[in-house]
Amino acid sequence: MIKILMWAFPIFLLLAVPVAYSMLGAAGIALWIEGKPLAVIAQRLYTPTQSFPMLAIPFFILTGSLMMSGTFGTHLVKFAKFLVGRFKGGMAQVSILGSIMFGGVSGSAVADASALGNALIPIQKKEGYPGSFAAAVNACSSTVSVLIPPSIPLILYGLVSNTSIINLFVAGILPGLIIGISLSTLIWYAAKKNGYPTSKYEGGWTAFKSELIHTIPAIFLPIFIIATLRFGIATPTEVSVLAVAYALFIGFVVYRDLTIKKVYEAIIETGIMTGAVLIIIMASSSLQWILTLEQAPQNLALWLTSTFSEPWMIILTLNLIMLIVGTFLDLPAAILLLGPLFVTIANAIGLDLVQLGIIMVLNLAIGLYTPPVGTTLFISAIIAREKIGSVVYSLIPFYLVILLIVLLFSFIPSLTIY
Repeated sequence: MIKILMWAFPIFLLLAVPVAYSMLGAAGIALWIEGKPLAVIAQRLYTPTQSFPMLAIPFFILTGSLMMSGTFGTHLVKFAKFLVGRFKGGMAQVSILGSIMFGGVSGSAVADASALGNALIPIQKKEGYPGSFAAAVNACSSTVSVLIPPSIPLILYGLVSNTSIINLFVAGILPGLIIGISLSTLIWYAAKKNGYPTSKYEGGWTAFKSELIHTIPAIFLPIFIIATLRFGIATPTEVSVLAVAYALFIGFVVYRDLTIKKVYEAIIETGIMTGAVLIIIMASSSLQWILTLEQAPQNLALWLTSTFSEPWMIILTLNLIMLIVGTFLDLPAAILLLGPLFVTIANAIGLDLVQLGIIMVLNLAIGLYTPPVGTTLFISAIIAREKIGSVVYSLIPFYLVILLIVLLFSFIPSLTIY
């Protein structure tokens, strides 16, 4: 059945069939040709939904929607501008810092690219930045959101690999910060070379104190999540519910810009986003069942360990596979498809599963701003009204920096498992 999946699934994708339906179609064809009952698909669709930790996904999505439904985004941009606007390429630096802070609220790269891109790219173009450069910065920086807690991809990886979500959240902080610092350094160099302007914050300390008061509650959210999990106060699912309560309190009591109508709209948006994620989770379960039945993880692990003599060669090969798959599949689908396969390989070579999770998210996140799928790439290019080719050309230095960071976290375990 593996051979059938290998040609059926890519054909569906090439025909522009949505990923979830491509998975279901490939699984259905494989079962039908092999004479297996198609009722298996219905059973596998139902099974992954019966997971208590999975409830954390819609609640964290709702938290981000509630926080961003008011004026928080405006205050965040102003706060970031005060901190880094004085440096060369200041407004592009704001995009990086904003993504780091916004990632702790939304946990979604797509939400980050849309919200910050609409706010910052027009301003950057007005200040003299090339549109392709502004789009490249937004497309790349928004992927920090998939590492800073609460990260939806890390939750998905934790579910499919049976790895502690708490440890994954803690491990995601350092790579997120390193990416932010590295990209900021690259932007500073590009700005100095090309003469991009600074963007000093006007208003003085009095205005800054006002923005700080508005921004601190949102910045505190990821700290609250990590502390609550780390000290065993609540499970990830319980923390996600507490995060929603926290967002409601901030919106109604502190910011006072949240209304019943906005809450309703946030719930609708959450339902749509959760549905998109959940249908991929349900569809991938059918493929995972077939792969497990055919012992694909064990066979792949055996082939890799027998072909390559050193663990570092296997890790390098896994990175290459993830980079290729990430350019064709959305991040959640790629995690659900590759996670069960790579866990077996990681156990065979002694690679810590937390480290594997960070490596996987780092690699697959590159696909978010790489053709042909490139979700944040297309969003940023549309906002900037630039051609995809020119944005990709501007992204080349960013690709090189991120790939170096991937190698860093692939071969230095202490950076993820401390």
